Amino acid sequence: MSLPLILVTNDDGIESPGLAAAAAALSPLGELLIIAPATQQTSMGRSRSEQSGRDGRIFKTTVSFGSQSWEGFAANATPALAVELGLQALAPRPVSLVVSGINYGENVGTCVTVSGTIGAALEGAERGIRSLAISLETDESHYYEHDRTIDFRPAMHFVHFFAAGSLSQAWPPDVDVLKIEIPAAATTDTGWRVTRQDRLSYYRPVLLNREAGVEQAKPFLYRVAKGQFSHEDSDAFALAQGLVSVTPLSLDLTSRVALNEVQTLFSPAASRARPLPES
Repeated sequence: MSLPLILVTNDDGIESPGLAAAAAALSPLGELLIIAPATQQTSMGRSRSEQSGRDGRIFKTTVSFGSQSWEGFAANATPALAVELGLQALAPRPVSLVVSGINYGENVGTCVTVSGTIGAALEGAERGIRSLAISLETDESHYYEHDRTIDFRPAMHFVHFFAAGSLSQAWPPDVDVLKIEIPAAATTDTGWRVTRQDRLSYYRPVLLNREAGVEQAKPFLYRVAKGQFSHEDSDAFALAQGLVSVTPLSLDLTSRVALNEVQTLFSPAASRARPLPES
């Protein structure tokens, strides 16, 4: 019987130590297919854009962690497209699990639709594959760099733990991705809890030089709401308490409101719409 095939990817790029750490954690569980963007692709969400040099070319490389090494592939692609390239061009048989990470920096609150780490996992989920999106909380200064002083060993423990459980048993209906957030100070003994996604705007862009002219460059500063949360059952709260957060995500983004409530908003009795003037 063949080992399960695990596709390992990220949005930090093929050279990220977090990707290599994930590979080391997953290697005992199956055969690895490692494919990741050739360059940093943070905040690309589920973009499938082929613009700006993302032409889909794939290059062989080596991914190493300590004395271990694996064949890997660098793709001129967004994280989501890297997953598609892995599934359609490289996988010798069906993939059993997609693991995206270990990301430099937490992905909590409303940034779930922005994160390339989560976007890659959602791409795998759309193809019917259970997918994990795993992020390690870091200082803001490490979000866009491959700092090799970061200790990924506690995060590797949780990668292995949740991947092993995902390979060995079925998930509940409507769970397509498990979004896993690991506190910076986590150890292998750190507790974990299942959470909801917070509605908190965790990464809030603030426009600088607002008074500049229309054609002037307008850089953004991202304010990070570390330690803040909106609800005590949320991913942001768990992280603030030093716990690992496990958030089940669904591809179905439909609001949980009763659909007839929205229907009545636009019924003839409620609507104030007026006929458009004839041209």
